[in-house]
Amino acid sequence: MKIALIGATGFVGKAVLAELLQRDLRVTALVRDTSKLAPQTGLTTVVADAYDATAVAAAVGGHDAVVSAFNPGWDEPELYNKFLLGSTAIERGVEASGVKRLLVVGGAGSLYVAPGVQLVDTSDFPSHVPANVVPGARAARDALTELRGNRYLDWTFLSPPALLAPDERTGGYRVGGEELLMEGDKPAGISVADLAVAIADEIVRPRHIRARFTVAAQI
Repeated sequence: MKIALIGATGFVGKAVLAELLQRDLRVTALVRDTSKLAPQTGLTTVVADAYDATAVAAAVGGHDAVVSAFNPGWDEPELYNKFLLGSTAIERGVEASGVKRLLVVGGAGSLYVAPGVQLVDTSDFPSHVPANVVPGARAARDALTELRGNRYLDWTFLSPPALLAPDERTGGYRVGGEELLMEGDKPAGISVADLAVAIADEIVRPRHIRARFTVAAQI
């Protein structure tokens, strides 16, 4: 299976790359600078601009699936606009390439904490995350809204839980739908390595076509 990976040098993307290669899948990483990824068996690197739909289409064509862990960077001053600009370019580029399968790694902010209430819209959300993260959380929510209207791609949107940590891989996780997963009275978390396991599992054995789901560590 041949997978195109966008965002392979980021926090989530690095874990996804490691997990995919561990499963002996062939991965093409779309990057701005090929020197940021060391050569590995099964890995091809391609220079491509995630904000350019034509460049994305050229780079991902011929693959079985595309995984997007795109993020402009939490310190990007125009984070909201650039997040949506890149997300839209990736979606349009994958469409133009002829590849049908797209998995997007989004944020927890669009998960529901009560009927009709998303985490990002709660009054205490800005006080629980760094101020520079808030625009990205809102942009990821809006990118999901746009993706829901796509009837061409076999898309999946995966929201991590509220807490994402650089812990060890256990290989296990529990699955949720549209609601924020909890551990007792606190928001649940997961290691980035186990999030990558869930991403790879969904690519190899799709279960959430044209749907959003979330995961968290097993209790």
